[in-house]
Amino acid sequence: PDRDREIARVIIARAARSRRPILVSWVGAAPGSPAWQAFQDAGIATYRTPEEAVGSCLRLAEYARNQALLMETPSSIPEAFTPDTAAARQIIAAALAAGQDPLNIQATRALLAAYQIPLVNTGFAATPEQAARLATELGEHVALKIFSPQIANRADVGGVALALEGSQEVFNAATAMLKRVQTLVPDAVIEGFAVQPMLSRGDAYEIAIGVRTGRDFKAGPVLYFGHGGTETQVINDLAYALPPLNMHLAQELMSRTRIYAKLRANPGRAVHLDALAMTLLKVSQMVIDLGELIYLDINPLWVNREGVLALSARIRIAPTSGPATDRLAIRPYPKELEQAIDLPDGRSLLLRPILPEDEPALQAMVGRMPPEDVRWRFFQSFKELPRDMAARLTQLDYDREMTLVLTGSEVAGQAELWGLVSLSADPDREQAEYAIALDRCLAGRGLGALLMQQIIAYARRRGIREIVGEVLDDNEPMLRLCQALGFALETDPEDLHLLHVRLPLHQP
Repeated sequence: PDRDREIARVIIARAARSRRPILVSWVGAAPGSPAWQAFQDAGIATYRTPEEAVGSCLRLAEYARNQALLMETPSSIPEAFTPDTAAARQIIAAALAAGQDPLNIQATRALLAAYQIPLVNTGFAATPEQAARLATELGEHVALKIFSPQIANRADVGGVALALEGSQEVFNAATAMLKRVQTLVPDAVIEGFAVQPMLSRGDAYEIAIGVRTGRDFKAGPVLYFGHGGTETQVINDLAYALPPLNMHLAQELMSRTRIYAKLRANPGRAVHLDALAMTLLKVSQMVIDLGELIYLDINPLWVNREGVLALSARIRIAPTSGPATDRLAIRPYPKELEQAIDLPDGRSLLLRPILPEDEPALQAMVGRMPPEDVRWRFFQSFKELPRDMAARLTQLDYDREMTLVLTGSEVAGQAELWGLVSLSADPDREQAEYAIALDRCLAGRGLGALLMQQIIAYARRRGIREIVGEVLDDNEPMLRLCQALGFALETDPEDLHLLHVRLPLHQP
């Protein structure tokens, strides 16, 4: 025991001087032994076997890797994306009024089109005769798929026929399919058939993208991505993520699947990976906008070097109450805060919440700021923001933090920043600390006052009781603005060059 205590004392002393975590495997010792207890008292993790210690070390490394990934700057969004949310809500309202669940082919196509997700040209036929006529109109070879709310996987019941040629062949296939499905699933309501031109898959890969909710997903809707096609369930290559997504999170979701390695590794079948990530962003936005959306399965989604094309989609909806964002585990980007700001010289800027993709533009703005402005804003001098600080300023929890930026109209990652005001609240929203910065080229236009008024109005809406801040005593423009806005100023008794400013908003 004495020898064990001495060895433990040496290890504990070494751990105290180390900047790396220390894990101990004390083979043969049991919990409660003197050495084991010494390690516990020193806060050092102790394990019975080396394998357990190595496993914990690997988990620590994986955690550090995941944290670093989360702080990476997302690439800029590759295309401007503005969904037609008004049309989408009309489609869902009409479907709910008609008791339609899942959505029929026409509504499914229209809803995907509202979010700019391309779906192969699809016609709907209520009878085999109509299917035959549609096949004549489409020409060439066609694919025939039965449509029933009770059938989730058509292939399982022989509800898909491919490469049909001519109206008679389509009629015969539809008639046989109808009889077969009625025999296998007698309770199914057959609404009709989908008729699509038979496309050549060529070098395209089959992908599955969608949304699931339900009792297995307590955190709200969950997005998924993975290997598509008729063997999706057998292959079981799906990865899941919580919305909302940005480009980096979409790419990280894709990277957790085996199919992604194929997409990247085959130069002879190169694919448009940005188009895939962008499709995930569009589906994420559907979840954010449409609280009635409870299930979406786009499978297969073809992807090749040209882009993406959905061949089949199934959408389920249900009535809901309250904002769509209330069901999300993570508060999404508050697009409702966006507004155009017209300058006296005729230029127009966009006032909006900051996005992770804005990090390079933030770095560029700080690089343009005079040293004095940098010191006033950050209470220290540097020419470039430290990497971790830049990530913290752009990757926000919109539930407790907000940064409004003045920027151009370009998509995030390509637009310059000209000013910002930030607010960070405590968990109880008793206080929120603000900070502001404005490019000198826009000084004298009242934009500093505008930014402060906007963030104060936001704080009131969020129920924050008091805004506080710290201002250096030589920052006269900020002190004058605080006084004009009604802030109380108080000198820090321990630092006479620092003033605390406070603006009460709500009484307890």
